[in-house]
Amino acid sequence: VILGVVHALQQQHGDRDVVMVSKDINMRLKALALGLRAEDYYNDHVIDDSDLLYEGVMPLPDNFWNQHGKDVESWQQGGTTYYRIKGPLCAQLIVNEFVFLEGELPLYAQVKEVTGKSAVLATLRDYSHGKNNVWGITAKNREQNFAMNLLMNPDCDFVSLLGQAGTGKTLLALAAGLTQTLETRRYSEIIITRATVPVGDEIGFLPGTEEEKMTPWMGALMDNLEVLTQTEGGDWGRAATQDLVRNRIRIQSLNFMRGRTFLNKYIILDEAQNLTAKQMKTLITRAGPGTKMVCLGNIAQIDTPYLTETSSGLTYVVDRFKGWRHSGHITLVRGERSRLADFASQEL
Repeated sequence: VILGVVHALQQQHGDRDVVMVSKDINMRLKALALGLRAEDYYNDHVIDDSDLLYEGVMPLPDNFWNQHGKDVESWQQGGTTYYRIKGPLCAQLIVNEFVFLEGELPLYAQVKEVTGKSAVLATLRDYSHGKNNVWGITAKNREQNFAMNLLMNPDCDFVSLLGQAGTGKTLLALAAGLTQTLETRRYSEIIITRATVPVGDEIGFLPGTEEEKMTPWMGALMDNLEVLTQTEGGDWGRAATQDLVRNRIRIQSLNFMRGRTFLNKYIILDEAQNLTAKQMKTLITRAGPGTKMVCLGNIAQIDTPYLTETSSGLTYVVDRFKGWRHSGHITLVRGERSRLADFASQEL
């Protein structure tokens, strides 16, 4: 019907451009096949191209210390070393962005403050070392170490992790959540939710309570819990650990989030790329005092037909939270699942 109206308008007003605007790519393809002009709806696009999305990491140039090492101030506080640097690069730095320099004088740090032509950098905790393991998990690469520094930082209320399949998003988020819930007791419990968008056909209604209905959608959670609850106490010890862990994890549906307030909770939002900007706002504004929100996703795997990489709610929050001192973002780039998964991600 819509295409028929567009075609009729084009016939009636041949002297004017008639354009059909739609977020539905199938509708636009049909229009183009019929010789009608069709365009995407651009008003909700956060950025022009997904390649321009903030990655949370900046490699420093080889001549960094030559340009910024003249009047460096350094001091220590709480086991962290701080550097106040001055130079041309400072204007490009963003608060809570990670910077690194590898070579003779390596540096791995996080930007804590930017004022004009000066900036304050803080050294990181090395979570790749076994003594700093988080629930038995150590960082396998540079970006995972950066992510763990955000996840374990109590001053960071909002963390977003992007990355392809197998980069460790869910595992890192869960390990940090379990440590801070069961060991340090910073949070009272972990709440996990995700957008229930099927990849294939629907399988009908699911029986049971809200949590039981959500369980089939949480396969990634169960897989990662299996890794995190492998203890040396045999079957009995493993079963006890699993009961303890599952006691502190609640699985909830996004459908019932409006109007709620979460106090001292560690909230993991998985598959966040399938949410719209409004849905993302609804969820994040549920956070009360002492709550940490962790958003995980891969904008290359959007299953919602009306969302694109540039209009996804995940892209929206990464861009809008950039530079806020209580948030951080990392794009994980290296797969650590298996050689098969890594090869498939690159070649398929």
